[in-house]
Amino acid sequence: MRIWVYAAVVMLAGCAHQQPEQSASETLDLNNIVCKSALQPEQKVDLEMVDTLMAKGRNHAALARLEGKPMNALDHWLRYGQLLAASGKLDESEAVFRAMVNRCGDGRSEHGLGMVLLKRNQVVASLGHLEKARNLAPAAAQVRNDYGYALLLVGRYEDAAFELRTALELANGQGPVRQNVAVAYLLTDNEKGLQTLKSEYGFTADEMAYAEKLREQFGRVLK
Repeated sequence: MRIWVYAAVVMLAGCAHQQPEQSASETLDLNNIVCKSALQPEQKVDLEMVDTLMAKGRNHAALARLEGKPMNALDHWLRYGQLLAASGKLDESEAVFRAMVNRCGDGRSEHGLGMVLLKRNQVVASLGHLEKARNLAPAAAQVRNDYGYALLLVGRYEDAAFELRTALELANGQGPVRQNVAVAYLLTDNEKGLQTLKSEYGFTADEMAYAEKLREQFGRVLK
């Protein structure tokens, strides 16, 4: 019996003294970031699987699947940065997106970095990158929405309303931009805009009640 107890203690001690796992940013060399956007058919299938896992909230599984394949296209690295952030690894995600911005300088990289900084409550720094993303990809609904949301956070309500209305039209009136544009209209007393939301986009009474609550929150942020 003593032998088995001693063996168990040794095994536990061995586990306790194992080297800590490497961070995600250490497992991949950021110097290997690729800016090309072309994807082979099999790569598209792999990314669709990653996207499916992300849509189900299985971010850790999606990250593992992504890291198990060669990351030789821009879309791979964009998903990598997004998944690191979604998994709570904001330091690593920021490092990835900063490297992408420096090397690729494209709108999606700027957008990714802006969103990571926004999650870290670095709103002013985030705004600069989201503005660059907006200028590089003016027809991207998600980019215009996120830029508009950041503008709301710094009190630039009129500018936010313009960006968010643009995002609403680009997104065909669908998604979280509905709430954001309603908040912008409430903050700017834009009754005509609110009526348009109701008549053209079917904005409901429940949605409006929630937008009213959000407006109060934005008002408190700037006080």
